[in-house]
Amino acid sequence: METRVHAQTIGRRSGPATDPESDRLPERAQGAIDVAVIGAGLIGLSIAWRLAKAGLAVAAIERAKAGDGASLAATGMLAAAAEHEPGGEALLPLCLASQRLWHPFRDELEAESGLTIDYRREGTFVIALGRDEVERLRFRHDLQRRDGLAVEWLSGPAIRAREPGLRPTVTAGLFCADDHQVDPARVMAALRRAFRAAGGRLVEETTVTALLREGGRVAGVETSAGTVRAGTVVLASGAWAGEGSLVPDLALPVRPLKGQSVALQMTPRSGSLSHVVWTEQVHMAPKGDGSLIVGATVEETGFDPHLTAGGLYALLEGARRALPGVEEMRVAGIWSGFRPTSDDDAPILGEALPGLVLAVGHHRNGYLLAPVTAEAVSTLILRGETLPVAAPFGLARFAPHHSLRSETP
Repeated sequence: METRVHAQTIGRRSGPATDPESDRLPERAQGAIDVAVIGAGLIGLSIAWRLAKAGLAVAAIERAKAGDGASLAATGMLAAAAEHEPGGEALLPLCLASQRLWHPFRDELEAESGLTIDYRREGTFVIALGRDEVERLRFRHDLQRRDGLAVEWLSGPAIRAREPGLRPTVTAGLFCADDHQVDPARVMAALRRAFRAAGGRLVEETTVTALLREGGRVAGVETSAGTVRAGTVVLASGAWAGEGSLVPDLALPVRPLKGQSVALQMTPRSGSLSHVVWTEQVHMAPKGDGSLIVGATVEETGFDPHLTAGGLYALLEGARRALPGVEEMRVAGIWSGFRPTSDDDAPILGEALPGLVLAVGHHRNGYLLAPVTAEAVSTLILRGETLPVAAPFGLARFAPHHSLRSETP
């Protein structure tokens, strides 16, 4: 039975207006398309856009509206350094490779869509409030330096000189100059427009019910609107990839990890931030429209989309500990979404069955990893080659006596 669960919102931010209409599936008489992408979130549309640009006939098929699962609920941080934690050493090369790809990815996306994505390069602060947090932050800084990341240790006064709205209790922090951010609503609007401009079909509110298998390979998809034959199928359905109804023989280790976020409106009275700021409780990201996104809770509640008083309290109190002006800001929106999380918090990329390619499990790094994921999957489909940086992230690492660490030199 199909699970009809959507993220819940109260006044979620929106991006530029785009063509609201959805495309139709190809008529059976037109023959097979080259690629069917299951899922039209950030990852699915990034891949679909790249393949359509290369001249392939591509359809991106979305069970709801494009981006409704995690992509429009995200904050849009490109935080390879700030996100780096113990156990993340194997993932770091992929994160850094994708961070380097973001500039050309942005340039192409803005040029081909005619939209801006509010790419901001001010950098990111990771701050400590109090002695105990300083010690934990020093441990993180040692890890970052050991792994070659360009991160600067700053005193509390030095941080407050750049962000005067922060409390005097900010005692130290890290400055991650290369950790930039984008506006998710604008990115999704631009991807939608660029993909369709490249000749792609965006088919929304259409459920993929089964994979079409012929001669030992995946040859298309069965949907609520009919059958689509395709040379290759890409599974990019986010948190829904692990439900098992499409590929029960693979048992994909992907689950939903719920996150609630809130948008506040900064005003002259409340003060503002100009950088992304992380604390131990929350992250705060200022956007070009004057809003401040505060996120995000981490909840193992399955596909429960409901907004909760406890979640909102945790976000606002976490922000208020560092930024007192939060008390004067208007609440502009609250929403939840589902991070697609694998068992080791790293993405699953590559061919799983003949004709079926996976691009799932990006956890909280979807925006950071979108460019390298699109490049890895398009390279595999167009040239039959695996990018070396993506090679450790195949499904085989979850086999018994195997791990991501064992694949990493």
